[in-house]
Amino acid sequence: MEAKVKRGCRVLVPLGKKKHYTGIVDRVHHDTPDGYEVKFAFALLEEQPAVLPQQLKLWEWIADYYMCAVGDVYNAAVPAKLKLKAEPKVKRKVRRSVLSNVDDDCLVTGLKPLNDNQQRAFDEIKTCFENQPVCLLYGVTSSGKTEIYTHLIEETIRQGKQVLYLLPEIALTTQITERLKRVFGSCIGIYHSKFSDAERVEIWNKQLSDDPYLIILGVRSSVFLPYQHLGLVIVDEEHESSYKQQEPAPRYHARNTALMLASLFGAKTLLGTATPSVESWYNATEGGKYGLVVLKERYQEIQLPEILPVDIKELHRKKMMHGHFSPLLVEKMGEALARHEQIILFQNRRGFAPMIECHDCGWVPKCVHCDVSLTYHKYTEQLVCHYCGYTVPVPQICPDCGSQNLHDRGFGTEKVEDEIKAIFPTARVVRMDLDTTRSKTAYEKMIRDFEKRKTDILIGTQMVSKGLDFDHVHLVGILNADTMLNYPDFRAYERAYQLMAQVAGRAGRKGERGLVVLQTGHVDYPIVKHVIDNDFESMARAQLSERKVCHFPPFYRLVYIYIKHRDRLVADNMTAQFTAQLLKVFGPDRVNGPMQPVVARMHSLHIGMIMLKIESNASMAQARKLLLQVQQQMNSNPQFKSLQVYYDVDPV
Repeated sequence: MEAKVKRGCRVLVPLGKKKHYTGIVDRVHHDTPDGYEVKFAFALLEEQPAVLPQQLKLWEWIADYYMCAVGDVYNAAVPAKLKLKAEPKVKRKVRRSVLSNVDDDCLVTGLKPLNDNQQRAFDEIKTCFENQPVCLLYGVTSSGKTEIYTHLIEETIRQGKQVLYLLPEIALTTQITERLKRVFGSCIGIYHSKFSDAERVEIWNKQLSDDPYLIILGVRSSVFLPYQHLGLVIVDEEHESSYKQQEPAPRYHARNTALMLASLFGAKTLLGTATPSVESWYNATEGGKYGLVVLKERYQEIQLPEILPVDIKELHRKKMMHGHFSPLLVEKMGEALARHEQIILFQNRRGFAPMIECHDCGWVPKCVHCDVSLTYHKYTEQLVCHYCGYTVPVPQICPDCGSQNLHDRGFGTEKVEDEIKAIFPTARVVRMDLDTTRSKTAYEKMIRDFEKRKTDILIGTQMVSKGLDFDHVHLVGILNADTMLNYPDFRAYERAYQLMAQVAGRAGRKGERGLVVLQTGHVDYPIVKHVIDNDFESMARAQLSERKVCHFPPFYRLVYIYIKHRDRLVADNMTAQFTAQLLKVFGPDRVNGPMQPVVARMHSLHIGMIMLKIESNASMAQARKLLLQVQQQMNSNPQFKSLQVYYDVDPV
């Protein structure tokens, strides 16, 4: 094998007495490693590399920046079937020259001309790319950003280069795929977690071949695919928190990883959104890192929707609410249905109710593994933990006092669905949330049925807010804006604005001006005015001012340190000791802790947390080095070795 093995090839290696694993060759050399037993690889699984040099560089960057093992990145990046034991050898001819044989189908007649506003934005983006590798396109909802993307893609593939088009949700791929395929035919590859592993392996291998997809459309894991001649990366809805991987490691952010991926190829990156993240906005307006192009006109000059705030606290006091619907929303829904228009209702909580409670003694059922209440799911008659998946049947009596006086508190999308069917029994209602979209085709069916007007009312969580484009939605109802604000996180205000502005943008995208009914118990909150006025810039200025004072991003980088153990006392003690050591190294202005996360026990593990703040102009590499040195000092304590310790860099 010595003459054939190359960097990036897969080899079968022995680990343990009887276990064989697939490994990736990182370096070919003749240096004998000190302190390690050398073992022979059993087999070379293919003659051409399965992983390309730029991928390995990206893996190393992710492991270093996000403070995890390269093996964690490998495990996340490579489809499972490429990590299994020996399989038939695959012969691949990897093209190293420019992809000059662009198929005519990739260049088909469906490209629409840009209007004046879109053309101006398109030209400004190209000018920006002449001077900077990254550009932020801030375009209001329904301004035609996707059409601009399409023209940029067409220009890129004419140059014989590839395009990565990232989306935050699988639901969005359905609509975007159809729009792109009308223009680019079969040159598009789709990649996301609903695909089977065999399908993902097929796409991976095609990307290594001499006839790869010119365009990859997918969610965050698409950054791990092999690219040979990447020329453009588009990160649509760049503000979305779902671009950040939470569990397990690597806890990478796909937007930031895509920026690094593009830089490895010398490619350009376009970040597009109607509600930029505060960090990206700062980088484009004050930080000097990104170019900025603004598109404030909707396509065909349609006005942004009218937003009517409704004080539900006052309506509840006067007993005027219809379940969780204000009289105004019920009236406007009735009018929309009479005109055969469609409606979207937004409630950012799934299930029937967040909890049930005994009215006699106050007992609330909680997860046995996590410090959270169980969510009531009426259709399955179960109580479910949304963190670990633990389920139990709904109790008929209170286990503490024996009372049968159990009632649900709050409301989720299931309850909304029930109440809507009672108010409008002839309306065709569909619910889109995590519970109803678990299958591969569920998203597609719901979206296509809604596009074909087989559905009158679409009820959903935040997945209905992310870039979906429907022609006949006149009315949008935001049922409870307060649940988005009542969250202990410095980004709560920003995220609430983004969610409300995005879901409001689904209304009136074609034809006459849309209408949004925004139900809240705090109509006097500044955020309500910001949303009504579509005043992102004022919101961003206020947030930047607060964050500068409080030492939060973009002025400081954050690293969350999590310490987990089955014994709460051990977790608390070790978190306190770790905090003390960090204070000695980083000082009190940079270390917040010990503290508890919002959920202090998960999967039967107690969790301690420390927040580390590093100035944005300081060396993160040096900070990570010091942090790991402190951890090595802590390793001298035998109790510390029994803990799970991990880092979340740039948490969202």
